[in-house]
Amino acid sequence: MLAVTADDHPPVAPSPEGPVAVLANPTAGRGRHRGLLPRLLDRLATAGRPVRLLDAGSPEEAEAACRVAVVEGVSALVAIGGDGTVHRALQAVAGTAVPFGAVPAGTGNDFAVDTGYPADPLAAVEVVAAALRDGRSHPVDLARMTGADGVHRWYGAVLAAGFDAIVNERANRMRWPRGPRRYDVAILVELARLRPRRYTLRIDGEAQEIDAVLVAIGNCASYGGGMRICPDADPTDGLLDVVVGGRFDRRTLIRVKPRIYRGTHVRHPLVRTYRARTVELAAEGITTYADGERSLCLPVTVTAVPAAVRLLR
Repeated sequence: MLAVTADDHPPVAPSPEGPVAVLANPTAGRGRHRGLLPRLLDRLATAGRPVRLLDAGSPEEAEAACRVAVVEGVSALVAIGGDGTVHRALQAVAGTAVPFGAVPAGTGNDFAVDTGYPADPLAAVEVVAAALRDGRSHPVDLARMTGADGVHRWYGAVLAAGFDAIVNERANRMRWPRGPRRYDVAILVELARLRPRRYTLRIDGEAQEIDAVLVAIGNCASYGGGMRICPDADPTDGLLDVVVGGRFDRRTLIRVKPRIYRGTHVRHPLVRTYRARTVELAAEGITTYADGERSLCLPVTVTAVPAAVRLLR
C-alpha cells in the first residue's frame, strides 16, 4: 500500500490544454470489459483533448502514475475499472481542482454508481466525454482517514472495520483456493471464529465503548458490489454515516447479511446508526478496508471533506 501524507499533496489545478489521463484496469470485473477499452478511449477522445493511457503494472504503480500525471498537468483524470481502480485514482485528485471521471468496469462499482454514473461503461464514458466537452463538473464529498502515525488515505465509498474487513484480511493471507472461492472459504473460517470485538467509537468528540461485529463508515451508501451497508449516506451532505452491528451471533449474522443489499438491516434492534463530521475508531488487531482496498490499521480518524473531488458528469 502506498501511503501519503498531507505534505505529499500540494494544491494542483487542472491544465486546460493538458491531456485526459486514463487509469484502466484490464483485469477489473475478471476481465469481462477488457475488449471495450479501445472503444472507451475513442469515446473520450471525442471531447477534443488528447487521451493518455497511464502505464502501471500494480495497484501501487497505478496510484503513483496518477499522482505524477496530476502534478505534471492534466486537464482531467478518468478511472476505468472497479472501486479499487477508483480508490487509487482518488488519492491523486482528492483536494485538487482536477476533474475526475469514474467509468464502472469492475466487480464492485459502488462509488461510480452511488455518485450518479450509469452502470454501463459505454453509457458512463459518454457522460464523462459530454462533461469534458461542456467544461462541466459537480463537487462531491470524500472521506479522509488518518492513522495513528499521521499517514492519511482518501476514500469515496465505505470504510469497513468489522467482520467484512476481517474476512478480507483472511482471504488476502490465503494461498488456496484461488479465485472467488478463496473469499467463500475465508467467510466460513471467520464465521466459525465469530465474536464481537470491543471498539472505542468517538462521534464528533463523544466517546463510547461498544461490542460489535459489523462497523462501517460511509461517504456513500454501498460497498461490496451493491450492499447498502450505509443506506442513508449522501456524498453531498458533508457528513459520514456510521453503521454498527452489535453482538450478533453466527445465526443472527447469517440472517441479517442478506438484508444489507436492500439496506433494511438498519432496522434490526442490534444495529445502531450515527451521522457525524468526524469519527474516531479504535480496536485491537483490525486492518480496515476502504473501497474494498486494504487500508490503515485501527485506530483511525475519519473526516468528511465536503466537495473534495469534482466529478465529470
